[in-house]
Amino acid sequence: MATGRPTKPLILGTEEQSKLELMARRPKTDQRTALRARIVLECAAGKSNTAVAAKLKVTIQTVGKWRERFLLGRLGALGDAPRSGQPRKITDEKVEAVITRTLETRPKSLFEKSGWVDGVRRRRREKRVVGA
Repeated sequence: MATGRPTKPLILGTEEQSKLELMARRPKTDQRTALRARIVLECAAGKSNTAVAAKLKVTIQTVGKWRERFLLGRLGALGDAPRSGQPRKITDEKVEAVITRTLETRPKSLFEKSGWVDGVRRRRREKRVVGA
């Protein structure tokens, strides 16, 4: 006989199933999201929170939290919730622009930045003109 509060059945559509499997196995997915996807997949397989927690080595509360969040908001609920505190001052567009500029432009070398190369070239030209 099962004890405790009964869990709501978690049923996935084929598109959700494939998306969650991709999230759980893709190397570029951050580990928090991958774990959440694995939790939902195990719950959808009909396992209890206790069994899922034991298999994935997390607490029962963690499994219950992500099962409930998924039931309420589906795939969109697996992301991080907004944090409290002061809002961001730098927009996503500005961050993207800086990253793009950093990755797509070649920085000047240390000598070019310092002006050292220009000074050496100038002195060499001056010596040629004086010595001629």
